[in-house]
Amino acid sequence: MQHNILEYLEKTVIKFPNKIAVEDENGSVTFRQLRQNALSISNFLIKNGYSGCKPVPVLVNKSIMAIECFLGVLYAGGFYVPLDVSNPKRRIHSILENIAPDFMLLDNKYKDILSGLNNTIKCLVVNEDVMSEQQFEYFSSNIDTDPAYLINTSGSTGNPKGVVISHRSVIDYIDWASDTYGVNESHIIGNQAPFVFDNSVLDIYLMISTGAKLILIPDKTFMFPVNLINYIDEKKISFIFWVPSIMLNVMKVNALKSKKSDSLSHILFAGEVMHAKVLNYWREHYPLAIFSNLYGPTEITVDCTYYIFERNFDNNDELPIGFPCKNSDILILNEDNNLVSTKDKIGELCVRGSSLALGYYNDFEKTSSVFIQNPLNKNYPERIYRTGDLVCYNELGEILYKGRKDFQIKHMGYRIELGEIENAILSLNGIDNGCVMYDREDKKIVLLYESKQHLSQKDILLGLHDLLPKYMLPNKFIMIEKIPLNINGKIDRARISDEYTNA
Repeated sequence: MQHNILEYLEKTVIKFPNKIAVEDENGSVTFRQLRQNALSISNFLIKNGYSGCKPVPVLVNKSIMAIECFLGVLYAGGFYVPLDVSNPKRRIHSILENIAPDFMLLDNKYKDILSGLNNTIKCLVVNEDVMSEQQFEYFSSNIDTDPAYLINTSGSTGNPKGVVISHRSVIDYIDWASDTYGVNESHIIGNQAPFVFDNSVLDIYLMISTGAKLILIPDKTFMFPVNLINYIDEKKISFIFWVPSIMLNVMKVNALKSKKSDSLSHILFAGEVMHAKVLNYWREHYPLAIFSNLYGPTEITVDCTYYIFERNFDNNDELPIGFPCKNSDILILNEDNNLVSTKDKIGELCVRGSSLALGYYNDFEKTSSVFIQNPLNKNYPERIYRTGDLVCYNELGEILYKGRKDFQIKHMGYRIELGEIENAILSLNGIDNGCVMYDREDKKIVLLYESKQHLSQKDILLGLHDLLPKYMLPNKFIMIEKIPLNINGKIDRARISDEYTNA
């Protein structure tokens, strides 16, 4: 039985010591070098007094060095906390105040971010001298129920929530993914997700566990879709796991018409709703690739359901999020905590199994409110996680995502899922991207959209006439040049709400 995620690296180094493990825009490292550098960082931590079992924030830009720091913390018997150097200083301080670490690793050029922080953190600067430190042999004391990492998600109070994930949860997820998608040492993974976004966990640990090569695609490349597709061709990238907004941007400028190869064999996506029109565009250009829709909040270790596309969908169809991943079980519960099993009956998606997070760091109250006793099990303690997401089964027994409990509005006496309106909007010809919000003050459904054809309000309403009932039609239309995205590549709904819903 595997005890921790470092055992992946130990086995892969033996198999492929001189194979390139990770490449960024500044260079590359082999699996042997990756291990050596991680052990050097581990030694550096221990020499400075770190004794394991506590969080170690890593304030380093997305790079090979960041991954080496993550692994170094694990080798030292601790768990790492990725920080985004581009985040507002206030957010970074809020995270550090919540977890109150004794030590942190950072690149010296980001030291100013910590100015004004009222804390006694011992800041250890990682540089080339650290990499040449004498190395201890592998001795990590981590067991599978220990924390491996802590990722911060947004909280309703405005303060980030620190989600703690164990080694066992990562192991079960990665083993499932490598078996399900047949990933091996011949694959080249093209990373899009920031390391503070848990989609990156799949990229990093598939590389470590299988011997695949991981390429950290430069952030600036995603700003120019044609360049992005050329980059994929040039680097012969075969496996991607991206957010749908990035794939939508490629479709909007028809960037796939410029592709020169069919190197992509695996096209996975998660993090937000994928619309059928975008999927169909990509499937048309990569007819032999495996396409898969994955779903899951950070609290269940990246993903708990998946769907591999084998049948065709119309542009206005809802795409399934599919079936449970290995060692995860899905319970759809109604408001009375009874199991929902009939077609089209909506309930809250709840998860049980080894994928569940350990909870929220330093917040037992919040943890106990969503990680609860399984109401269907009256005989022994069993935790489930209430996701707050609404789903139902279709006629094929596939799970369909219907939206958030808190994304549900009551308008003109009707309960409405804004996600259903968005799905209809994005199926229209001439709509390049769209976002639907609700202005609670003016009681209006607000549509923000991008359109190179400059569709009018009348054009959109005519297009929606056969797709939505009258009470679900938008009341306010705002055409903008580009819908804002957040750091993870998702639609920035908080910014849109601030800037447009009362405009």
